[in-house]
Amino acid sequence: MQETEARKHTIAVLVENKFGVLSRVAGLFSARGYNIESLSVGETLDPTVSRMTLVVHGDAFVLEQVIKQLHKLIDVIKVTDLSEEDHVEREMLLIRVNAEPAVRAEILRVGDIFRAKVVDVTATTYTLEVTGEETKIDAIIELLRPFGIQELVRTGKVAIARGPKTRLRKADQKLGKPKSALPPLPQDPRVVGFAD
Repeated sequence: MQETEARKHTIAVLVENKFGVLSRVAGLFSARGYNIESLSVGETLDPTVSRMTLVVHGDAFVLEQVIKQLHKLIDVIKVTDLSEEDHVEREMLLIRVNAEPAVRAEILRVGDIFRAKVVDVTATTYTLEVTGEETKIDAIIELLRPFGIQELVRTGKVAIARGPKTRLRKADQKLGKPKSALPPLPQDPRVVGFAD
């Protein structure tokens, strides 16, 4: 039975690190009427390859169309739907809050609960840095809202699959290979982090 309920999907895309690739990927989404909820891009270990982490909202049909269209782009090396895998994801938030002397201690207490770091202080404001999952970021924003948020900046989500090397080691053990033996490193640096 195919999934029909719309939800958020986190997609990792390895692409050639070339001029215009980001605009082609964004154009692909806009041409089909799909919205990118968040987008984060950075180099991998190989400087000729970048990794995009996209968050798209939709049902199974939308996701299938997005992945098929991404595969058609010449600069795309690999597309992975991390929503279907065990993965770790994080966002970062920088938030500047009104911090009059009477409420400074309370703002710091809220920050401590969420393991936020104070990265800037003025006579009337605190700027906090928070890293965590989307729900954690949403929660601290709501708790700081009554103090008066002057500005906030939120990164897109970054995500990585959890423990593919562990799965490989378990498979090796079943085949009778020594426990300490690690799988050989791939020769192509573009496949780093994408063990199948």
